[in-house]
Amino acid sequence: MAKPRILLTRAWPEAVEARLARDYDAVLNREDTAMGTAEIGAALAEFDAVCPTVSDRLPAEIFTGGHRARILGNFGVGVNHIAVDAARTAGIEVTNTPGVLTDCTADLALTLMLMLARRAGEGEREVRAGRWSGWRPTHMIGARLSGKTLGIVGMGRIGLATARRAQAGFGMRVVYYNRSPVPAESLAGLDAARLDTVDQVMTAADVVSLHVPGGAGTAGLIDAERLALLGPEGFLVNTARGDVVDEAALVAALEAGAIAGAGLDVYADEPRVPEALTRRDDVVLLPHLGSATRETREAMGHMVADTLDAVFAGRDVPNRVG
Repeated sequence: MAKPRILLTRAWPEAVEARLARDYDAVLNREDTAMGTAEIGAALAEFDAVCPTVSDRLPAEIFTGGHRARILGNFGVGVNHIAVDAARTAGIEVTNTPGVLTDCTADLALTLMLMLARRAGEGEREVRAGRWSGWRPTHMIGARLSGKTLGIVGMGRIGLATARRAQAGFGMRVVYYNRSPVPAESLAGLDAARLDTVDQVMTAADVVSLHVPGGAGTAGLIDAERLALLGPEGFLVNTARGDVVDEAALVAALEAGAIAGAGLDVYADEPRVPEALTRRDDVVLLPHLGSATRETREAMGHMVADTLDAVFAGRDVPNRVG
């Protein structure tokens, strides 16, 4: 019996690729070059499974023809790059990789907070450029996180993990907004106050960390009005999805001194980053590193492989989206 034919749209961790090549008729992207939307659409008619990543774009129009594919095994949690309803209508399952990247993304949120508060990115650039003239009492004064208020927008797995790290490590007070109530057992041991609106979180917090899914429901959630509520000493951190923040409004707020700085790991039009952000010292910019540890990326890939195994063995589909 022929093995199911699968396509990986980008290069995956070596251990995962070896497993998939062993168990499937797998086409790997050895060059790790981005595939175009039309190319992915054509692949749906040629492969039993297509495994995209957050860097791909799968709009509704590619699901209108006849398809061989039974599943989109997405490498990542977020699926706002996939027209999920259209895929389902075409009879294609969409799955993701929840849970395994929680700790690494929370670690990165704290990294961005620390880099902002202590001006670490700015200082590192100064040293590398040979501009540092030595220690002095007034040089590159930042802020401390200890005792400050952290506002979490989106108190899911990653938001909770971020809050726990901030409170245990820095004694930060935590306030949060979540669309639905957070189970009491998830909050056990965490001193956190639920506020009724995003606006209340923006007003109460010294640092706001975003952990909501991307897509139509959250696009532009952090706009000019909400940035103004954060205030001139407030920091914004985004490790969620780039479109959650109105980037033009963010630039304007930074230029006006309406907020103190921003730490970003995600952008609205990746990999393009607005030049107005790249030239600012009060902004920390990372290249979408939230899950970028060997352990986590391998775990994500093996989770997709486990899902494929279940689908092609006729078992229930794990990690189904929606």
